[in-house]
Amino acid sequence: YQGSKIDPSDPLLIRAIKGVQVERPPVWMMRQAGRHIKEYRDLVKKYPTFRERSEIPEVAVEVSLQPWRNYKTDGCILFSDILTPLPGMGVQFDIEEKRGPVLKKKVDTCEEVNKMHLIQPFDSCPFVDKALRALRHETAGTDTAVLGFVGCPYTLATYLVEGGTSKEYLEIKKMMAKEPELLHAMLKNIAESIGEYANYQIEAGAQLIQIFDSWAGHLSPRDYDVFASPYQKMVLDKIKSVNPDTPTVIYIKHSGALLERMAKTGVDVVSMDWTVDMSEGRARLDAARTSSGLPRCAVQGNLDPGILYADHDTIEERTVEIIEKAGRGHVMNLGHGIEATTPEENAAKFIETVRNYRY
Repeated sequence: YQGSKIDPSDPLLIRAIKGVQVERPPVWMMRQAGRHIKEYRDLVKKYPTFRERSEIPEVAVEVSLQPWRNYKTDGCILFSDILTPLPGMGVQFDIEEKRGPVLKKKVDTCEEVNKMHLIQPFDSCPFVDKALRALRHETAGTDTAVLGFVGCPYTLATYLVEGGTSKEYLEIKKMMAKEPELLHAMLKNIAESIGEYANYQIEAGAQLIQIFDSWAGHLSPRDYDVFASPYQKMVLDKIKSVNPDTPTVIYIKHSGALLERMAKTGVDVVSMDWTVDMSEGRARLDAARTSSGLPRCAVQGNLDPGILYADHDTIEERTVEIIEKAGRGHVMNLGHGIEATTPEENAAKFIETVRNYRY
């Protein structure tokens, strides 16, 4: 682990990432706060919009705590969205229940890119600071890590250029081909703000930052090296320049072909999706780090969220298989966010299996 400091008072999840000999792997689930939990669905009736639920601090805190209270996860992640910092950068958006994120105006011209500005998080996202501080207070005295997260520049740029979610990402690919300088200007702009925003979360109490480049798995390796990787690294470097001891995690959906590239960013933890065998992925990451002269990274993942619809014996067997393939320096998680229709008792079984495991 590259972070210089190992603090015995660090929570289990942080100790495991830093290479301390822990007795079991820590566990949490991507998207653990939200739709699969009945208490959350009840809350939706009172707070109908996603932005209310994620931007009213006490509501965001309650939603973040629900899976932690119900399942005893080792990580308590802030309930938020990767688009949350955009208004602070001059880009307005909304999240519609059916369509998902929708931008008020696409950012696809030089004029629109020039309107973007560096985020001032205390002014634009004070609710994030309040929520993270409250989560640290609520989890104090337990072995739980409070987790923050950000979207990576390429993935955020897809929303800006496409105007929302996309299946094929053709608009941003057209921009790569026809106006690469414009896209680079946008990506650099986003990277500077996202680095600021990540450090703001750490200052407020986040003990780890996960960076999501969710849609970078749609890129060819050549385009990934030009439009995704350098800007991931800008964000990671900005975090480490201010918070060298705060662990960083990278997650990309459908990233089996990108593992070596992810490892070479110098990130502390690579979160694998479910399409990679854990022992094969681990070997590939180790080889990539060695060839780059970097210390071994930790791994996170990677149970297929679909397995949480299986019977309890199958959930246990598949979970233990991954833990044993990963070895130490592993955070158990899903290979993608938990599905909204997952039975809560099956999520509980997954967490309980990991909590009961011993190396």
